[in-house]
Amino acid sequence: MLVVVRIAVLVLVLLTASVAQAQEVTLSVAISMKDVVEELGRGFMAARPGVTLRYNFGSSGELQKQIEAGAPIDLFISAAQRQMDELEKKGLVASASRRVFARNVLTVVKPADSKIDIVKPTDLLDARLTKIVVGNPRTVPVGQYAEESLKALGLWAKLQPKVVFSENVRQALDYVARGEVDAGFVYTTDAATRSQQVKEAFRPAEDTYRPVLYPVAVVAGSKQSAIAQGFLDLLMSHEGQAVLGRFGFLPPPAGVR
Repeated sequence: MLVVVRIAVLVLVLLTASVAQAQEVTLSVAISMKDVVEELGRGFMAARPGVTLRYNFGSSGELQKQIEAGAPIDLFISAAQRQMDELEKKGLVASASRRVFARNVLTVVKPADSKIDIVKPTDLLDARLTKIVVGNPRTVPVGQYAEESLKALGLWAKLQPKVVFSENVRQALDYVARGEVDAGFVYTTDAATRSQQVKEAFRPAEDTYRPVLYPVAVVAGSKQSAIAQGFLDLLMSHEGQAVLGRFGFLPPPAGVR
């Protein structure tokens, strides 16, 4: 009987220890970074028994709103500085942890079977193009960059009757891939994930929009800040940068925070 009791106590202790060791960390991630984060996450969890990463993908603006509303997020990865700036001003991210870890480039894509020649911005005015998808500039960074570029080129107002808004960059990509629109603004890294369904039409001149930078920061009040910082460090590491490069992301400019 004593042996049975001892075994029961041992099992209870082991179960308690297991629960204590289990650590869930929630990452809110700009959806254009989905593939990279999931790949890095697999290795990260394999090296840390008991750690489970939970992913919350979406547009940076929507993710920002969730953090402002008190969602229990540990790490925020944005596709633009604006959302991170606003959270930092409100004290909702740990300023000391903030880093820019990658850069991207804007491109215009069309369905792979499209017969319409689109090789420059003014081609978007062609009457044969009736629908052009753009991320909603209010919450979607790729839409903000697209709006900036088109305004700089004097085309934003002219194209409004054709513009269809999407909730995030992957939704915009899906619209083009399914042929539901004639063209769309996405990042080059997104276009590469659907090379069979979409093809690049042209890349807006990079001097017509702000650099597409990806900042990351630990969320203030995170209960797993050390682990969140560990994933942030992975993004900045040689290993993380190699994976980012493999998916088409560019290294961050030197000296940019």
